[in-house]
Amino acid sequence: MKPAFPGMNPYLEQPELWSEVHFGLISALARSLNPRLTPKYRAAVEKRVYADSLLVGIPDVTVFRAQPEAALATQTLSQPVKVMLPVAAEIREHYLEIRQVGTAEVIAVIEIHSPTNKRPGEGREQYSAQRRQVLSSLSHLIEIDLLRAGEPQPMAGGIASDYRILISHAAERPEAELYAFNLRDSIPPFALPLQAGDQEPVIDLNRLLGKVYDEAALELAIDYSQPPVGLSPEDLAWLQAFIVESANG
Repeated sequence: MKPAFPGMNPYLEQPELWSEVHFGLISALARSLNPRLTPKYRAAVEKRVYADSLLVGIPDVTVFRAQPEAALATQTLSQPVKVMLPVAAEIREHYLEIRQVGTAEVIAVIEIHSPTNKRPGEGREQYSAQRRQVLSSLSHLIEIDLLRAGEPQPMAGGIASDYRILISHAAERPEAELYAFNLRDSIPPFALPLQAGDQEPVIDLNRLLGKVYDEAALELAIDYSQPPVGLSPEDLAWLQAFIVESANG
């Protein structure tokens, strides 16, 4: 079964799938943009590499509940409880740079958020430092946030939403354009800012996400009989009805 979600598929946000979705979407963006950017520009895949402490095998959304005191009192030292400790793991995050051919000048940076960008730790610190560097440069910044969990990057104004696309034109800072959308909405297309006078290619994330889903055979990795985490009761009811309708239709 492949439900045709109007926009973001919330099952793709699962920690065990997101790294694959993230890399696939970055690659799909580069393949889609380069035929429309050359010969003046090219989309180049770059990466950040850093060490972060992770609970290996434990999703970011896991919540540990304290046991009642009465239960603790019945435990003895001869019966230890298994726990998980954070360990240092190497994280690789890919992003795109739109460079001018010949000069290698970075015209725009396209970032797609990962869970490590949206929770406290080395990943957020690394990303925030690079974000500040881009916002202090002459490069445009495009941030794509397709994750409901975690803390968005700081901005003044805007509206609360499940997902967001931020476009910061270098010449218009500190003002930026925010596309805010929710689970039931389509992902809005947007134009990639380039240099003045250039035709700006339109990016259709809905189409690219569908392509990533098909090429990676993600349908085989998702159990649509189980609800994704973090949905409101209203969105969960909508999702369950949507999946049933898709299966019957």
